[in-house]
Amino acid sequence: MNDYKVDFHIHTTASDGEATPTQIIRRAAELEYDIIAITDHDNTNGIAEARIAAEAVGIRFVPGIEIAVVTEEGTGLHMLGYYIDEENKELKEFLSAMVERRKERNEQLFKALSEMGYELTKDDIEYGKNEFIGKPIIARAMVSKGYIDDPRQAFGKDILGSKKCRAIRKVKPLAREAIDVIKQAGGMPVLAHPIQTRGVGRPGSEEFFKNMDMIIGRLKKQGLKGLECFHPDQNFEQSMRFVEMAEKYHLHITRGSDFHGKDLAEADKTANER
Repeated sequence: MNDYKVDFHIHTTASDGEATPTQIIRRAAELEYDIIAITDHDNTNGIAEARIAAEAVGIRFVPGIEIAVVTEEGTGLHMLGYYIDEENKELKEFLSAMVERRKERNEQLFKALSEMGYELTKDDIEYGKNEFIGKPIIARAMVSKGYIDDPRQAFGKDILGSKKCRAIRKVKPLAREAIDVIKQAGGMPVLAHPIQTRGVGRPGSEEFFKNMDMIIGRLKKQGLKGLECFHPDQNFEQSMRFVEMAEKYHLHITRGSDFHGKDLAEADKTANER
């Protein structure tokens, strides 16, 4: 049992989570968390609300973000940024460009889905007042429209997992660019859920860990400061391998549930909590 309760990877309605920043903060306080981070995808829109709520309930709060990136070699990754200044000029310009890229991607997705018989409009997709429209939100909209019964069905090979939809990709920034802008905003760049990395070997295999070691080593030279060693998708043995890499490259070790739901009490546990 942990003496210090933390979660450095939580999403809210500012991106594709189902609870508002205030709801997350209040629930974290009720569950006696010592410190949590809000890390919405590609935007900082929930930080101000979360900060006010955290001050009201007396919980330590870390303003964060999660950015989908790609390495120079073409490997897709997710970069977390902690303790960022959401008003930083460079960060705001960087995120503004990402909003436009996502809009372009979504327009293509809507067209493809329409051709497949799943007509959706922007009004169908809007989730509260948030500007972020990611695939999980599109999946929930498809449930609301009656096209499917469960959001997970949308990711099957006949819909978002189809060849047509998978070919539609958002242009992602380079990992080093995201690292630079996080640091410019006073933040700490951390590689998220490394076990989810694709195209570098079967996850958990020796080939996979060898390639991840090389990727993490390169990212360290580019300014990486931490590694999410504890994540629900990583079992104990895998987590320990990532702990070894973090120690090898002198990186901070973090834990995150990657929570997207309505009640933080339902957040998946990580290997160090089981």
